[in-house]
Amino acid sequence: MRRCLLIAALVGGAAAPGFADGPTPLRQAAISAGLYARGLEAGDPLLILAAAQLRKALDMQPLGGEALPGAPGPAGWEAMIEDALALTAADDPLRDLAEDIAAQAWKGVISGPVYRIEALGAGDEARLADLSFRGGDYAEVYAEAAPGTDLNLSILDDQGRLVCADSHPSHVAYCGWTPAEDGHFTLVVENRGTSETHYALMTN
Repeated sequence: MRRCLLIAALVGGAAAPGFADGPTPLRQAAISAGLYARGLEAGDPLLILAAAQLRKALDMQPLGGEALPGAPGPAGWEAMIEDALALTAADDPLRDLAEDIAAQAWKGVISGPVYRIEALGAGDEARLADLSFRGGDYAEVYAEAAPGTDLNLSILDDQGRLVCADSHPSHVAYCGWTPAEDGHFTLVVENRGTSETHYALMTN
């Protein structure tokens, strides 16, 4: 129980302010990816399990149905749990927590955010134009690659003006904004890394 409470504290502490009802699904995806990367870097299985718990609750789905075996995609909760277990001893109580997370089920959840997979060469950028968002509704775009990648994300309005950007050095990039009116936007993803990468792209 204490371990579960600690995971809840880690997840709550990672959430960005401004979400009275908790983070949105895409923001939750970004939080889980950040916890996972920090856990891998620090060799901390508890952080990785916190990421796995968040990621499992999301139930992200590939565009067009079930992903093919071995196909690139965002990190799954199963892989996160495997990485956490690799950092624990055989008698570590965290193994029991990992089993609890794997057995968890969320009632009423049919499917989570839908993602599409794109490839991007080192130093290249990709543009996706004519994305429609409603005025007054919170709009979100999220991109995730493998840890160690550096993705930048920018959103331009129909006049080419920058409305949101995430240039923090990270393998994930998130933009959220509220359009003043209905409109079309252009999404720009840039690979600042030194090698080609695949990334998952999601919008709300």
